[in-house]
Amino acid sequence: MNADFSLAGQVALVTGASSGLGRAFAEFLADAGASVVLAARRADKCAEASNEIGGETLPVEINVTDPVSIDAALKAAEQAFGPVNILINNAGTVTNDALVDTPPEDWRQVTDTNLTGCFLMTQAVSKRLIAARAGGRIVNISSMLGITPSGQVHAYAASKAGINQLTRTSALELARHGISVNAIAPGYIETDLNRDFLAGPAGEKIVKRVAQRRFGRVADLEGVLLLLTSPAGSYMTGEIVTIDGGLSLSGM
Repeated sequence: MNADFSLAGQVALVTGASSGLGRAFAEFLADAGASVVLAARRADKCAEASNEIGGETLPVEINVTDPVSIDAALKAAEQAFGPVNILINNAGTVTNDALVDTPPEDWRQVTDTNLTGCFLMTQAVSKRLIAARAGGRIVNISSMLGITPSGQVHAYAASKAGINQLTRTSALELARHGISVNAIAPGYIETDLNRDFLAGPAGEKIVKRVAQRRFGRVADLEGVLLLLTSPAGSYMTGEIVTIDGGLSLSGM
């Protein structure tokens, strides 16, 4: 095999890395050889994850909606490992209220964290890479709900659809600087946060619409993440890679 999936010598920062998919992404990148910064609001949980993963990992506290907090986290990463050249925009939140019952502040919280946070992180990291005349990789974590509509997750779905377009427009602008921007759009991936829900009555209904008749495992995302962050995927940019077992083929 000639494809190079090694991340040796790279510095990656993962937002929302205290648990769930973010923690798994951090471990995948560390296993591939990168120095990894685990960033989230819950610094204590990031520290626990960092200790469990081991290797060259660093926990930092970050608020992705606050440019000052972002700058502090990037400076901490630079002091520990050097400039960040791989960014995984994973931080996110969701509400499940009906449209007519959603308070405006809940809408703003979801869109600020998911979409504005992704923009601010992309902006901060790309500015540093451009100033250093260094290439890099940015991977945004979208969702199949950014493409396929479903009820009661309108703020989340709108933010993920926005991430898809932010991915494409960022890729178009940053390509000439050697920075690729792609997105992963997962379907239902089983984690500790949703395992009980997926095992319940609602999950039983959902899995019947999944073409592969199973929910995704965190490991199902590893190959695509490494492709988008390693030399093996160097000619990819502006792509939204859906990983949902075929659920979006049948609609929601």
